[in-house]
Amino acid sequence: MPSVAVKLYSVFFKLLLKHRFQNLVSVSADGSSDLFGISTRPDESVAAANPSFTDGVATKDIHIDPLTSLCVRIFLPEFALSPPEPDHSNLRHRDNHRQPRSDRRHSNGPPIRNSPAPTGEESRRNGYGFRNDTVEAYRGYSPSPKGSCRKLPVMLQFHGGGWVSGSCDSASNDFFCRRIAKLCDVIVLAVGYRLAPENRYPAAFEDGIKVLHWLKKQANLAECCKSVGNQRANGVEFKKHDFQRHIVDPFGASMVEPWLAAHGDPSRCVLLGVSCGGNIADYVARKAVEAGKLMEPVKVVAQVLMYPFFMGSVPTQSEIKLANSYFYDKSISLVAWKLFLSEKEFDLDHPAANPLEPGRSGPPLKLMPPTLTVVAEHDWMRDRAIAYSEELRKVNVDSPVLDYKDAVHEFATLDMLLKTPQAQACAEDIAIWVKKYISLRGHEFSY
Repeated sequence: MPSVAVKLYSVFFKLLLKHRFQNLVSVSADGSSDLFGISTRPDESVAAANPSFTDGVATKDIHIDPLTSLCVRIFLPEFALSPPEPDHSNLRHRDNHRQPRSDRRHSNGPPIRNSPAPTGEESRRNGYGFRNDTVEAYRGYSPSPKGSCRKLPVMLQFHGGGWVSGSCDSASNDFFCRRIAKLCDVIVLAVGYRLAPENRYPAAFEDGIKVLHWLKKQANLAECCKSVGNQRANGVEFKKHDFQRHIVDPFGASMVEPWLAAHGDPSRCVLLGVSCGGNIADYVARKAVEAGKLMEPVKVVAQVLMYPFFMGSVPTQSEIKLANSYFYDKSISLVAWKLFLSEKEFDLDHPAANPLEPGRSGPPLKLMPPTLTVVAEHDWMRDRAIAYSEELRKVNVDSPVLDYKDAVHEFATLDMLLKTPQAQACAEDIAIWVKKYISLRGHEFSY
């Protein structure tokens, strides 16, 4: 069973949510909407962006849509500064010298192995024990054009909050994304989508697609810089980084995001959604599958759904037995869905709520990317998430379920639970599975 502290915090959390929802219901009642919208609440505890590697990860915020409040926070691990991958003979030598973590397991999981991102002195080494003096110091917002560029996979992360709260720059989400960036060796793009009820369905889903298209645009601009750079015209040589500065918008601002241009590999893109963010991630994955080659060079190779916020008109066993579970119980979740969907559209079998609704549009399940589902023992949403994973497995999609005992909804992402051993173990388990699909070394990291 969850600890007494978790039970007490859950009671306080529910009271706070009910008070917030009462205020939002009054906002929703007047029928007004704000196209620009908001992506964070005034009472949200936020973490400031820091472009220096103070704890192994640099961050910065980008507003990517002039018409709405859509933004992203980029998390760049210091591992990106180490030189590119050497030959495979050295890889085995490196892996043999890794120190194991503790033998913690979840209910079905393997022992965890250490895969830390290099920091400090290690970032000035080539990652294999040998000093490399050619790696230049990072310059904050703009990587040195002469420095070595390691290409890392890109992960789009969608935060939770029941559609109406949470943000990409909240203190808890910032902590979680830093952890994931270091464990998975990926660039994390935390998406600050518009919140309800100011912006109802499908605003959050549209924002997820916009970020994917923005990533595609950035990849194409970076490739343009690469192909045109280092050429001569009228006797003048144009260096890659010189040309990059000249790709600007009508206001003279650079259109190329330097961190992604220098270190991002969009052909290895992973989606990670937390709670309601899991719904967004699954929607974005379906749209990416529908687009096919039109999304190139972006390719979604896997997705992670952490206790996804799914519902349906026919209750599952967990929805009956655990209806009054911790934090987001069923009654509170119904209010959240009513704030997200309009009164006319509210339906527990809405395509946004029920992934197994027969009339749901989209590609066949067999075309969906590999999907890892994380569920908690004391979460009333668990059974529907498991059922979705089972349907994916029936059509031969790799879709394992990590089921954590004595865990509650958002046990690995909620502020007070982030530093628990179980939250750390969950992040490590996610990293093991994700690396199976993003590693350039194939399935070396598979179970």
